Amino acid sequence: MSSMQQVTAGLSLTAQVTDRLRAAITSGEMKPGELYSAIELAEKLGVSRTPVREALQLLEKEGIVRIEKNRGARVLQISLDEIVQIFQIRIILEPPAAARGAEAATEEDLAHIRVLHRRILDAASAGDGPGTLQADKDFHLFLLGLAGNARLTALDSELRNLVLTRGLVTIPSTRSGQDLANDRSDIMDALVRRDPHAVAVAVRDHVTRTAQLLITGVSATTTGLSAEPYLTKLEQLNKYCQ
Repeated sequence: MSSMQQVTAGLSLTAQVTDRLRAAITSGEMKPGELYSAIELAEKLGVSRTPVREALQLLEKEGIVRIEKNRGARVLQISLDEIVQIFQIRIILEPPAAARGAEAATEEDLAHIRVLHRRILDAASAGDGPGTLQADKDFHLFLLGLAGNARLTALDSELRNLVLTRGLVTIPSTRSGQDLANDRSDIMDALVRRDPHAVAVAVRDHVTRTAQLLITGVSATTTGLSAEPYLTKLEQLNKYCQ
C-alpha cells in the first residue's frame, strides 16, 4: 500500500504531510537521489502546495531531504560513515537516559511500554517495515522521555530520522518478529525488575546490535563495500561506553 495516502481533514496538515513523506522515504517509495516537486507531492496527497513545502522544509532541517531552488526536493542517502557517527552518538546518549527513565517509570508507564513493545512485534509479524520502524521509535522515545530531558529525546528522534532511508535493510527481511522480541527481551526484563543499570546495558547492547545489522546489511547490498572497516569504527568509541 502506498505511503502517499491523502491526508485527513481536521488535523494539522503540515504534520500529516510530514508523516506521510517520512513514511514514503522509509518505505523506499520516495527514492534517495531523486527529485520530487511540491506540486507532484501535493497532488498525490490531495492538499495544497503550502503544507507540502512546509513539510519539506522540516525534513530538510532534519537532514532527510535537500531543497533545490526551482527544481524540488531531493531525498538524501546517508553514508555508512554518517551511520557510524549517528550510532556512536546514540550509544552515548541512550543508555543513561533509559536508566533514568526506568528509575522514574510508574506502573502505568511500564504498562504503556508493554503496549508499545507489542506494537513492534505486531508490525513485524505483518511484514510492515515502515510500521515496525515507527513502533520501534515510539518505544524507545517513550522510555527516554521518562528521563525528563526533552532536548535529549528530541535529539535522539532527529538521529533516528536520519537513517530512515537505510532502516529497512534490517527489518523485516533479516529479522523475524521473534528475533525482534528477543532483541528487546533484556530491556523488558530489566524494566520489570526495576534495575536501571541492567536497562542501560541492555539498551546499549540493543543499539549496538542494530548498528551492526544496518552496517552489515548496507554493505551486503553495495558491490565492493566491506562492512569490516565500519564495524571497527563503531567499536572504536563503543568500547569506552561499557
